[in-house]
Formats: sequence, structure tokens, C-alpha cells
Amino acid sequence: MIIKSEKGFTVIDIAISVIVLFLLVTLVAVLTYNINSTSKEVEYKTEATDIAINLIEQVKANGFSTYSGKYNGQVVEVDGTNTEEKQPVEGKEGFYQTITVDDYADDFQEGENKKLLDVVKIVTVKVFYNFKGEQSVELSVVLSK
Repeated sequence: MIIKSEKGFTVIDIAISVIVLFLLVTLVAVLTYNINSTSKEVEYKTEATDIAINLIEQVKANGFSTYSGKYNGQVVEVDGTNTEEKQPVEGKEGFYQTITVDDYADDFQEGENKKLLDVVKIVTVKVFYNFKGEQSVELSVVLSK
């Protein structure tokens, strides 16, 4: 009796190995994409936070006199520019900023109908950037003279 040797691969063996290999490659590609995407998102958010901190430091250094303030709903202006509209950040492409300076309290002096201005302010800086839609970082600080 002669028994024939069955060495080699069948079509089913090859098909199963190709499917398993395809699934592994797809899994690695998806993981790589997610890691890169998350890394880029963290990079943008870190850059926006750094910009916001620098803008707040500029407001501290310049003092309140540079900012006309937001009194009775009027728009804050810096150097004659409406800062409630998004302004491009200098030297940072793709980043936009808004700066608002509000009175901390609506205190009135006795006998007068006048606000105590330029004593305590809330400075809010918002930095916008585009990553999977518009994202933003907002920082606020209370400053006093």
C-alpha cells in the first residue's frame, strides 16, 4: 500500500493566514493613527495654553491703562482693535485670540453714581485653534492695582 504524502499548504490555510495578517496590520494602523492624532491634539492645546499665559502676562506688564475696559457692556479695546472679535496671534499661524477685561465688582461710591474703575479687573484670554473642529483654551485671572 502506497500512502501519498500530503505536504504543502491548502488554499484555506493561505486564506486564513492572509485574513489574520490583514487584521493585525489594520489594528496597528488604527493604533498608530490614534496615537498621532492624540499627540497632535495635545501639542495644539499646549501651544494655545502657552499663548494664553503670555497674553495674560502682557496685560499684567502693560497695566489696565492700555485696555479701555468693558464698562456697561461696551467692547474691550486694545490699541483701537475690537478684541471680542478673533484676532490672529502674531507669529503663530492658525491661532486666534480674544481678550476681555471686566470690572470685578459693580461697587458704587457713596453719594455718587460712579463705578470704582481700574481697581480690580477680571482678565479673560481665549485662544482658538482648529483641530477636528474649532477648539479653544480659556484662561481668566483677577488682577488688582
